[in-house]
Amino acid sequence: MDKHAAYIRGFAERTDNFEYYATEHFRMSGVYWGLTALCLLHRRDDLDGPAIIKWVLECQHEDGGFGGSERHDAHLLYTLSAVQILAIYNELDLVDADKIAKFVAGLQQPDGSFAGDQWGEIDTRFSYCALLCLSILGKLDAIDVPKAAEYVASCRNFDGGFGCTPGCESHAGQVFCCVGALALADSLHLVDRDLLCWWLCERQTPSGGLNGRPEKQEDVCYSWWCLSCLSILERLHWIDQAALSKFILFCQDEEDGGISDRPEDMADVFHTFFGIAGLSLMGYEGLEPIDPTYALPSAVVDRIRQRNGAPSGAKT
Repeated sequence: MDKHAAYIRGFAERTDNFEYYATEHFRMSGVYWGLTALCLLHRRDDLDGPAIIKWVLECQHEDGGFGGSERHDAHLLYTLSAVQILAIYNELDLVDADKIAKFVAGLQQPDGSFAGDQWGEIDTRFSYCALLCLSILGKLDAIDVPKAAEYVASCRNFDGGFGCTPGCESHAGQVFCCVGALALADSLHLVDRDLLCWWLCERQTPSGGLNGRPEKQEDVCYSWWCLSCLSILERLHWIDQAALSKFILFCQDEEDGGISDRPEDMADVFHTFFGIAGLSLMGYEGLEPIDPTYALPSAVVDRIRQRNGAPSGAKT
């Protein structure tokens, strides 16, 4: 755990290399992945909280949305990451929730879907981002929630899974976004639980790892995308958790810290977070529990619910 924490800290300290500049356009999400992983490791304070908060606020645009970094356009993906970061630090009062809600609501389309930004790309990832962002802020009433759920349901396939738009192939990453969105919309009745969970369990390969689609290679990140859905749908016990845990641990860099997509590959912050998050969902000893819908530490989600007037453990 110490090595993983040191690995994540290293990204905050190394600001003069190629990788730092090459990832500028999605840095907000990178900060969210690293910070949340540290929270699960009980090491949140390893990063400079005040500096991170200041930087996040500098990435906000006049329309209320946030960019991936200071020089990039506002987008739902990075607006959600920014709100999640502020929630972790209990600093949501620093932003105008109504202004952010207006930005998010302005991206909802007549069919209930959401564009990611002003350029109009439609994807169920953005439905999840919109619903979760507004749920954290206590502003779900800013959008047409039933219409949003109806659109997500229209992306369901014959195998029980979901795609990025209607008719697109089922993919575990999209399944997470759709199940999470429907959970936030109080619409899980639109999911065929047993059929979908069977499809998710079929993602487990002989290595113990999970893949995102049939005939694809296993990848640590699907330890989150698949497991979170199984947890939300109360079927977590359907997976071979011991085999999956072993696969994730095999993907650790035991010398320098960090977790890779597959054994022997190079570690990165993305897979480090999702590997740790997957272990947390399975109750791995020593890790903070994580909420499968909010993708935040459970203690942070309890605080959000209390802030928004919902009892601890209830859905916001």
